[in-house]
Amino acid sequence: MKLKKSVIDALKYSGDASKNEKCIIWADEPNGFGVRVYPSGKKAFVYSYRHEGRKQMKTIGRYGDITLAQAEDFVKKDIAALIDNKNPLAERKKARLGDTVRQLCDLYIERHASQKKSGDEDERRIKAHILPVWGAHKIKSINRQDVIELHHKIGKNIYRGKPTIYEANRVLSLVSKLFGFAAQMEMIDAGHPNPAIGVTKFNEESRDRFVSSEELPKLIEAIDAELNQYARSALWLYLLAGLRKEELLTAKWDDVDFSRKELRLTDTKNGKTHYLPLSDAAVTVLNQIPKVSDNPYIIVGKNPGCHLVNIDKPWQRVRKAAGVDDVHIHDLRRTVGSWLAQAGNSLHLIGRVLNHSNSSTTAVYARFGQDHVREALDRHGDQILAAAGLKPTAEVVSFDKARKRADSGK
Repeated sequence: MKLKKSVIDALKYSGDASKNEKCIIWADEPNGFGVRVYPSGKKAFVYSYRHEGRKQMKTIGRYGDITLAQAEDFVKKDIAALIDNKNPLAERKKARLGDTVRQLCDLYIERHASQKKSGDEDERRIKAHILPVWGAHKIKSINRQDVIELHHKIGKNIYRGKPTIYEANRVLSLVSKLFGFAAQMEMIDAGHPNPAIGVTKFNEESRDRFVSSEELPKLIEAIDAELNQYARSALWLYLLAGLRKEELLTAKWDDVDFSRKELRLTDTKNGKTHYLPLSDAAVTVLNQIPKVSDNPYIIVGKNPGCHLVNIDKPWQRVRKAAGVDDVHIHDLRRTVGSWLAQAGNSLHLIGRVLNHSNSSTTAVYARFGQDHVREALDRHGDQILAAAGLKPTAEVVSFDKARKRADSGK
């Protein structure tokens, strides 16, 4: 019918409300334009169209909030968008979500980062590196050169006497994730290039620092001298069980099965629940930790009902007192892996203890088992020397002199 104000005012709902039937009165023109009447009597302008073979319906606006003439103007703009192969609903969604880097970051933190294990670090890096430089920029304006400059700027900074190339590379990966998320949320057009792809990362040296047998007594002495009992217990458990920092801090008493000597870890890096066997020493530490009523966490923080958040400050005190200023908290986990390797345990077993999802991650501990390889080769060398008529206990230099005499014919 020909829509006009008097007609729209007289429209009443004629569907079956119990079945949530739609009641739409279509206009003669433009095609697909109409008024939807709700069981409550409210009315809204709608536009039905097809885009890439899919039928879609867009609510233009509530009648009374906008006029018939305004609704018709909106439809004309949507028709023009369809001619350019743009989906009116997608364009509205894009406009609603925003088009700046700050709006993208806010949405990423709300819907994505908060659900991920790495969410806190992502949010920290966004606030520290991305927003100060790009916050007000349009998402689509960020190009590869912008990313290269940001990456280089972070990488050439100095933190604790070393370039922050690791941080720069993590920010580069985060930028790539942000633009992937923007494409997924249709905040940028399909096919818009990800500016982080193709940017070369800085070369990183794999960290292999662990606490040696010579350093351990001083470290334990310093841990035992820490006044914060929960921090003290946490550091002991890092050394004994090889837990990741957040895995332990977020663990609850309900996750501990003392009868099975087992700790259930639900907040893991790979997202899978991990059941970690507990040694007698670890169980002893757990038994010494005081429980707090109305607080479910093992490692209790200052705020009621919360776990300890900042264990870095106690750790700074401990490592300074122990004289191991270059040891990070994560190095305690690495210490567990290296000591297990030195004790002759297989990489498969170490990977299970540390809950590695990738065997290549555990492979870094292979070199710590070299002492056992050396012992085997020493025994093999003794056998070879014995077969040559030399005493297995002969020094290498003696063997070398014998070889030189043989070479000279003497």
